Amino acid sequence: MSRPPYQVAQISDLEAVPVADTLTWRPVRRTLGVEAFGVNAYTAENPGDEIVEEHDETGDGAGKHEELYVVLTGRVTFSLDGDEVDAPAGTFVFIGDPTVRREAHAAEPGSTVLAIGGRAGEAYEVSPWEYYFAAIPAAEAGDWGRALEVVEEGRSRYGDNPAFLYNLGCYEARAGRREDAIEHVRRAIEMNPKFREYAVEDEDLDSIRGELGLDD
Repeated sequence: MSRPPYQVAQISDLEAVPVADTLTWRPVRRTLGVEAFGVNAYTAENPGDEIVEEHDETGDGAGKHEELYVVLTGRVTFSLDGDEVDAPAGTFVFIGDPTVRREAHAAEPGSTVLAIGGRAGEAYEVSPWEYYFAAIPAAEAGDWGRALEVVEEGRSRYGDNPAFLYNLGCYEARAGRREDAIEHVRRAIEMNPKFREYAVEDEDLDSIRGELGLDD
């Protein structure tokens, strides 16, 4: 089925997906079907709330992107490799170096940040994290089967990515697919030992933790 020639949406039209205690993701790219570049919005209701999670673009779940952040409403304080940047509405913050450690918090109520990203010189591909973030609403509703279906949309593209495999295993464990979950979490740990630390206390893995060999 072909896409419509154009679409119009307000921030309030987009699903509000909680991905941390105060961080709310608005899936712009996924909702509108954007294929040429990554674009998402993040909102925060209260001053001090996280609006861009601490990260760089070099991790297993990242896209290794250049990123442009645009403050649409409110006011935001960015931290870029420890440098603090005050960003009122209308501010552009471009981070061309994927290694820069970044995070931001709302400085005013009702702040919104638009994030646009892609790899320089390469065709755009959806980042691994988007698949398991998109499963959060179904998971919050306790529909683990549907949540797993959403994550598995990315399996053909990221079946060898440790961050994707770990999160896939978490959803499989919740959905009762024990053997698949054990296999994928073990493989993620083999590929990147940091996932062993997560697995020790991750509630999603309670049903299979004893079979993961974490004490080996």
